Formats: sequence, C-alpha cells, structure tokens
Amino acid sequence: MSFAEAASSQVAQRSRLRVGVLISGSGRTLRDLLDDIDSGVIDLDVRLILASTPNASGLQYADFRGIPVDVLEHTEFLHGAEYSEAIFNMCREHEVQVVVMAGFSIHLAIPEDFQNRVVSSHPALAPAFTGRTLYGRRIHEAVLASGVKVSGCTVFFVDKSYNRGPVILQRPVPVFVNDTVEQLEGRILQEERFAFRDALQLLAEDRIRVEGRRVRTLPRPLGGA
Repeated sequence: MSFAEAASSQVAQRSRLRVGVLISGSGRTLRDLLDDIDSGVIDLDVRLILASTPNASGLQYADFRGIPVDVLEHTEFLHGAEYSEAIFNMCREHEVQVVVMAGFSIHLAIPEDFQNRVVSSHPALAPAFTGRTLYGRRIHEAVLASGVKVSGCTVFFVDKSYNRGPVILQRPVPVFVNDTVEQLEGRILQEERFAFRDALQLLAEDRIRVEGRRVRTLPRPLGGA
C-alpha cells in the first residue's frame, strides 16, 4: 500500500506524515522523535500521543507542544480486541496515517485499514530473540547467554506476531566477550534511535513499499532533498 494514497492532502506539495504515538513509560523514544522533528531531521506531524497508563511520564513531552494526549488503560476493557479498536478509533479521529509504537507494552490487534501502517522497534535482529517472554533486559540477557557475536535493532511493521512483522530496516551492533547487559543495551539503544528515525523518514518520503513479507525501499527521486 502506498502511503501517498493514504494521505488526504489536496495540496501539491507533500505534507508531513501524520502520526500517532503510543507510549507506556518514560517516553524516551517519543522524546527523541520530537527532538528530531523540532530540528528538522524528520518530517512528521504528531497528531496524537496516547498512553496505556496515566503514570506514563512521557506524556509530559506533549504539554508545551500542544499535542493532543489521552490515556486508555487496558483494564478498562473486557477484551483485548475492544482495547485495540478503541485505540485505532482515536487514531482515525485524528486522521493518523501511521501509528508509532514507542515503547508501548501491549500487543494490539491491527485492523485491516492499518495493516502496514503500525511501526515498532525491537532491540535485537528479529526474528532472532523475539517472543512473548523476551522483552526489556531479558532480550540482552538471552543474546549474551547465546554467545552470538552480533546483535542489533529492528524496525518493522507490526502484525499479529510478536516483533516479527515485515522488516523495514535493521542495524547490527557487535557483541563483545566481556559485555554486560547494560553495555550492550546502551549501544543498541543508540542505534535504535537512528534506525527508528530513518525508517519514519522513509515513510514520510513515501519511499516504502510492502510486497508480502518483504519491504522495498525506493530510491530518492532525482532532484529530491
């Protein structure tokens, strides 16, 4: 699906990609995205910030920017499907084109009209080290215990699987023999920020095409910025 086709802008000049950001905690990824938007590194228009808990400290980053915020707690809904639908209904109301899961900790059921329009990241080279039980520092513990020499990060489109959707891009990070979890995590977090930023900018430039499980990146048009 072309993201240009999903856009509703009637002006000739490409408008910024309209995104909704889902958070659950500190909002580190949200903070980085907003900083990159402010500095002109990525062309995003954040229409909504939605948290899974009122205790998500990342909500503070929307205050002085005037971005609409809301909280939807999973416990307020009888079924996960109802919770997912409530979230995507809010995204529709705010005319969101792409949903960014920025540390959002709840698995969602993706509706048909948001297929290949929900983006997340994983601090390993998916599909390696993915699954329901692997999250947070557990991922890096598993990497170190396995003895692999390379880990990294993955930015992908969310589907019904856990962190195994179509891969937009990946960045490798070396694993050293004497690494601690904290050392490995720190290097991966740094790369993850840049990978997330670059993937979202590709979407903003309408340079991503999904062909089954494969994601194709189109070249920048001649004369493009």
